[in-house]
Amino acid sequence: MSVRWGIAGFGWVARDYMAPGIEAAGGTLVAIADPSPLAQASAGSAGLLTFDDTTTMLADGGVDCLYVATPNHRHADPVRAAMAAGVPVLCEKPIAATLADAEAIGAAVGDRLYGTAFDQRHHPAHRAMAAAIRDGAIGRPIAVRIVYACWVDPAWSPDGSEGGACNWRADPAAAGGGAVIDLALHGLDLAELLLGEPLARLHIDLQRRIHDYPVDDGGILSGRTGGGILFQSHVAYNCAEVLPRRRLEVLGEHGLLVATDTMGQTAGGTVTLSCGRTGAESALAFDAAMSPFAAQAAAFAAATRGGPHDFSIDRDLSLMRLFDAAYARALSCL
Repeated sequence: MSVRWGIAGFGWVARDYMAPGIEAAGGTLVAIADPSPLAQASAGSAGLLTFDDTTTMLADGGVDCLYVATPNHRHADPVRAAMAAGVPVLCEKPIAATLADAEAIGAAVGDRLYGTAFDQRHHPAHRAMAAAIRDGAIGRPIAVRIVYACWVDPAWSPDGSEGGACNWRADPAAAGGGAVIDLALHGLDLAELLLGEPLARLHIDLQRRIHDYPVDDGGILSGRTGGGILFQSHVAYNCAEVLPRRRLEVLGEHGLLVATDTMGQTAGGTVTLSCGRTGAESALAFDAAMSPFAAQAAAFAAATRGGPHDFSIDRDLSLMRLFDAAYARALSCL
């Protein structure tokens, strides 16, 4: 039987990426909870049930699991409602806009099924890279290097119209920060997947260089795992979309894996394996037709049926604590 999904917060990510991902994964989106007339009109035109709030949707919508895609500061109530109703939750990253709210969500979840929507963890290219690293394709990992950037100016809106939908990602209260909290956590979580061990130290430098809003428009992160593997990431809201802006490298003692245009919402990209002895290059095969959202939806649906999975509120909270401490230090220097 198809897993029936509900969505809390039917903005552009949910509408344009997660909804198609659910369908591609064999699930069924049945209902949305969002008081916005535009969201309800969009969902209604697609034949979905529409509700003003999550509690009512969970009571009346007949959903098996919930995807939360509200602004970051509004994650807690839908998650609590779902936990109270016994419905598993996949919640957009970060867990919340503040660490205090994230800890409260963790307490509400307990040992029930919850996943933070780190979709990059599920991208077929990144799963193939993780398997290659485990199999020794590059020898012992030495460093992870990431560039993950885009253009989000103060007037940005998902439909491309000036002054359109509110850009809450540039609102410190709603988002909890700017480019760094929005983009960097993907890379941090992905590095832990690729390396098979958590980060132990993290440093962040922020910039507010180009855009006139009260949050960071870029940042550099650096750190290391307990085993000594280095991590470096540049994330930005101030990089023109036409420039090269999505690159992931994992350097090992015997080779290098380079993923180009895999980080993001869409399927595809390329992964190249370079030999450290000869310089010979070969393509790493993966399912280039499956988006990270579809892969994530399939993995979470399997988890709701009791299948093996790697969703973990404890792991995600540990990463949030590490990030929050480093981000607070960075804010004091901005």
